[in-house]
Amino acid sequence: MKGEIMKDLIVPRKIRKGDTVAFISLSGGRAGDADMLERYETGKKRFQEIFGVKVVETPHALKGSKYLYAHPEKRAEDLMWALQNQEISAIICNMGGDDSYRVLPYIDTQIIHDNPKVFMGYSDIATWMAVFAYAGVRAYYGPNVLTPIAQPGALDDYTEAAIRRTLFETDVIGEVKCSEAYTPIEWRDIKLKKIKWTKNTGYSVTQGQGVKQGRLFPMCGGPLQQIMGTKYFPEPDFFEGAIIAIEHGPAYGSQLAGLHSLRAFAAAGLFDKAAGVITGKLDEEAGNILRKVINEEVHREDMILFENVDFVHHTPMTILPVGVMCEIDCEKATFKILESGVWG
Repeated sequence: MKGEIMKDLIVPRKIRKGDTVAFISLSGGRAGDADMLERYETGKKRFQEIFGVKVVETPHALKGSKYLYAHPEKRAEDLMWALQNQEISAIICNMGGDDSYRVLPYIDTQIIHDNPKVFMGYSDIATWMAVFAYAGVRAYYGPNVLTPIAQPGALDDYTEAAIRRTLFETDVIGEVKCSEAYTPIEWRDIKLKKIKWTKNTGYSVTQGQGVKQGRLFPMCGGPLQQIMGTKYFPEPDFFEGAIIAIEHGPAYGSQLAGLHSLRAFAAAGLFDKAAGVITGKLDEEAGNILRKVINEEVHREDMILFENVDFVHHTPMTILPVGVMCEIDCEKATFKILESGVWG
């Protein structure tokens, strides 16, 4: 993959009221486990009622964790089925996980290319951001069904607005504001009023100056590291002038695992020509690790480091479409997406 591929990605059609959306278990299979089915049904009902669409499950989506772990080929079949089914307009992942890489031998990227549809998820679904880019199609790093769509109580306003603005409307997305409050992913069956929300501190520019524009590539460190060495992992030129949104640190594994991921990506040349790096909220140690790798090991003291964007493992979440042109203004501490997410 060369650097120009991100601007040439096929952009899927928007989701319309009345469309059929497929929910898929492409990584972990918890949505089909007995103790999680009620939560899944909550997310399904909520998505249908809020957005006016019909939700269907892919054939194996609710087969459960053990079955889907044992049968990565069935997960691949589900993706190919949803893409080729002309009644389905979009595909949303039930959850992340840790082994999407096991599905890759069974997929046909030509089918992805020939049937461009909204495809969204996060965490281990980062693998599929690279796969769809390899196939020449934009994918969307954003909410899964179990979290945060089925978060206890209600779907928060910030996440709902991000879904509408990015997947249902064709206007330029524009400024992506920082959420006013956030909460960890909540797995307990509790009421909304009992969820503890923490006041957010806003965006932070920890390094860099001026205004930079670049094409956006969102990723989660661990999953992308698992496909290094495959044809799906982007070549360094893919990231020339890019804004890389990367989750690392304690929110996704240990600090040491985050350091290893960053060093693996540095060794692969991801940061050599990028314009900037976006992260979620980092604690002091995670921030120091990031700056150590970028400044002392890659020697990119000029690179913008922009912190606290809502695309990581907490609620609420924004959506980051792969390949959109975005802009970081260091003086104003603003983040804008300069294109629409979809067409039509």
